[in-house]
Amino acid sequence: MTDQQEPHSSADRSYVAFVEVAWQRHIRLAMLLTGDRWRAEELLQDSLVKVYERWRRLSRLDDPHAYLRRALVNNHTSAWRRRRRESLVGEVPDRAAPSGDIGPDAVVLRAALMSLTAKQRAVVVLRHYEDLTEREVARVLGCSQGTVKSQNARALDKLRHLLDEPTYQVSR
Repeated sequence: MTDQQEPHSSADRSYVAFVEVAWQRHIRLAMLLTGDRWRAEELLQDSLVKVYERWRRLSRLDDPHAYLRRALVNNHTSAWRRRRRESLVGEVPDRAAPSGDIGPDAVVLRAALMSLTAKQRAVVVLRHYEDLTEREVARVLGCSQGTVKSQNARALDKLRHLLDEPTYQVSR
């Protein structure tokens, strides 16, 4: 075996350039969907693999980031459906997993987001974090605009209730 690699094709080079931009752009979305840095990285990696498998076709689209965003949401929803809502563990960890440099308000907000259903969380994150229109969110999630509106309203009501309630605490 030699240490030299064959030259990458132009499609591979364009995919690498896309990933360099997409990683920073979409890791936060993945973290908001999963609530955990490690699961977010795994979700983003899995989604990027799916994008790579279709890259020759996707690279010709106006916005391959939209496809990646849809893949993130779909993969997260599929994973969430496959496992139970509650993870049973033998021992409770003595500290939270590392989540980056975030303040106490972000911790409270993240906990409140994680209390939403997966669909409500996806709607809130896409609508308010990614700043997509209701129509764009509906297209990403494959549902009607009315569903986006109702899920968003329910989610925001729940978040307001949780974040305004003085007894709401983050478990550590």
